[in-house]
Amino acid sequence: MRKVISAGIIIFRKSKGDCKFLLLYHGHNYWNFPKGKLEATERSWQAALREVREETGLKSSELKFVENFKAYERFTFGGAKNKVFKIVILYLAETHQPNITVSNEHEGYGWFTFSEAKKAMSRYPENIRILTTAYEFLRKDVRPLTKR
Repeated sequence: MRKVISAGIIIFRKSKGDCKFLLLYHGHNYWNFPKGKLEATERSWQAALREVREETGLKSSELKFVENFKAYERFTFGGAKNKVFKIVILYLAETHQPNITVSNEHEGYGWFTFSEAKKAMSRYPENIRILTTAYEFLRKDVRPLTKR
């Protein structure tokens, strides 16, 4: 079985006392966080920053990482002969940029409240679990956010 590691960032911005989460639209009713595969010598956070830049136009200087947050998604896909074990590492970061420039990999983007994001990702329980973990982390973690 082939192993693939991807990394991304759950991006949020504060809006009227709550958070809105950035989701990218891939088509076919599929919304997800910006993420992608690690390249040869990259660390996971480096890949996450690169992928976010490529997929959203957001620069690392426009993101403030939330300390002590890292979430993992693990799953397999593909047929018997081409089975892939995938690990996705997700960080959490705040931005003040409401405008995103999506890559040609995506058909659009949206800023969603927690409940809206859960509905948009309803076909993917693992993504909802990760989103919920991030949302609960933000609600209880009122310390100032730091820049990586």
